[in-house]
Amino acid sequence: MKFEKKSLKFLEKYLNTSSPTGYEHKGQEVWMDYIRPYVDKIEVDHYGTCYGIINPDAEFKVVIEAHADEISWYVNYITDDGLIYVIRNGGSDQTIAPSKVVHIHGEKGIVKGVFGWPAIHTRGANQNEPIPKIENIFIDCGATTKKEVEEMGIYVGCMITYPDEFFELNDRYFVCRALDNRIGGFMIAEVARLLKESKKTIPFGLYITNSVQEEVGLYGADMIADTIKPNIAIVTDVTHDTTTPMIEKKKEGDQKCGDGPVVFFAPSIHHVIRELIIDTAKNNKIPFQRAAASRATGTDTDAFAHSNGGVPSALISLPLRYMHTTVEMVSKEDVGNVIKLIYETLLKIQPEMKLKYH
Repeated sequence: MKFEKKSLKFLEKYLNTSSPTGYEHKGQEVWMDYIRPYVDKIEVDHYGTCYGIINPDAEFKVVIEAHADEISWYVNYITDDGLIYVIRNGGSDQTIAPSKVVHIHGEKGIVKGVFGWPAIHTRGANQNEPIPKIENIFIDCGATTKKEVEEMGIYVGCMITYPDEFFELNDRYFVCRALDNRIGGFMIAEVARLLKESKKTIPFGLYITNSVQEEVGLYGADMIADTIKPNIAIVTDVTHDTTTPMIEKKKEGDQKCGDGPVVFFAPSIHHVIRELIIDTAKNNKIPFQRAAASRATGTDTDAFAHSNGGVPSALISLPLRYMHTTVEMVSKEDVGNVIKLIYETLLKIQPEMKLKYH
């Protein structure tokens, strides 16, 4: 699938806009501006989850969903010497922090800082050398006192993000922080665009949903599922490319960037919707992979599936390398195939389809 110039421009702007968990509103504005021409109506809930609706008066409701938030850090403690200690907001990885530049979102605007780390000469490069932990990573914003830090507008509770921006690698991969999971928001927005531009009519209400607060507990999806009360939910998120070094396939499965969307098997995955997705992939010659999750998928799929007395839900994942780093990578070809698979699956859904197993 070749991406439209306007689509890639949107993807770059959307990824480059910081949207940490609980503070997703700037990214959501970018997302809503893009999908507005392709939907009949846009709604926003109290915590910032956004959804565009096609056929808002239809009784039967189908959700396609991604999450908008990215991992980040909170200012947790400011020392008398003006150094900043942090706590996680989501699954932020302390091992990649040393020497990273950060943006501290203070009351007076963004302040630059760096995660400091003692020089190799001073710490002793051996098996006993310190490793990065939450307790020992710290940010230096150039201040020498706590008072100076606060004069910059930095206080406990301020959000901290990485400034790393979007680029393409070898014309094969998209690379950026926050591909988990703003690439999902991009893909469902593209489905809305395709439906509009192909002039396809669908016999149900479609809710293109970009949820907040997934990284801290699927909370945005939990809230919006109760609001929309869908009949079917198809969720897209990222999953691990397990072909890179130091990943155990016996534990993490066998998924690879470039080999297609990943269809999940798990207790929360509804058999009818999953098989519809698989049949659609086969009939349209869309390559796909399979993966299993034992108790929960760990994605918003679980929140939708377990809401409202049980909503038939399925998960189409995108293989991703280096999750929760600033160099997350996805295959451009896979992105196109996820968009195509969701689009083609929607065209097969009928309100009268049998969803109960018995």
